[in-house]
Amino acid sequence: MRYSFVMKTTLNIDDSVMASLKKEAARRGCTMSEMVESALRLLLRAPKERHPLPALPKFKSGGALVDISDREALYQAMEGR
Repeated sequence: MRYSFVMKTTLNIDDSVMASLKKEAARRGCTMSEMVESALRLLLRAPKERHPLPALPKFKSGGALVDISDREALYQAMEGR
């Protein structure tokens, strides 16, 4: 025999989210509690693994135009002094 326990709790939900939840629950013919529980189950079941980011593209810049440690050369390149 399997028993199911229901826990009641209080949540603070933004008014606009609550209005959307109420409309969607009515459209689906279910309760708002069922909608929230279903959404939470989906969220908690979502894969936890992170996929590696793709490598950044490489390109040839043609080399440095100015030595940035040389302040005067940098100013000259930026301002045309």
